[in-house]
Amino acid sequence: MNETTQPPYLRTNFYCRDRSSVPVVRKFTRKALIEWGCEERAYDMLLCVTELATNALRHGVPPGRGFRVKISLERMETALRIELHDSGDGEVRMADELPGVEEEGGRGLLLVSALADKWGVAERNPGKIVWCEFTLG
Repeated sequence: MNETTQPPYLRTNFYCRDRSSVPVVRKFTRKALIEWGCEERAYDMLLCVTELATNALRHGVPPGRGFRVKISLERMETALRIELHDSGDGEVRMADELPGVEEEGGRGLLLVSALADKWGVAERNPGKIVWCEFTLG
């Protein structure tokens, strides 16, 4: 795990393709939120980073590769942005409707869409960036 810190408000870290990475991503994000005093929507932000990391592992990261998490406080400290960079070429699609009660997946991007103020996907070579933003204060 390589952690980079750049002033004033940027954190980035690389994670292996392993299920145990998800709680570590959440802890990394929580630490940044506390240090920056961005705790007002921390629960929503932590749930979104958990869903995005899980999606990256399940759908975006090829075997033997990893993913990068980037968290930044932007626009004069009025917005927090979370990005997950992966090298997979999988298409990012939000479910058209809520999955059945018995289904184990299909809710991640619905949750991100409901909790974040904005979210989207950007291309990178190779792979993609799935991001979400939260307005602060």
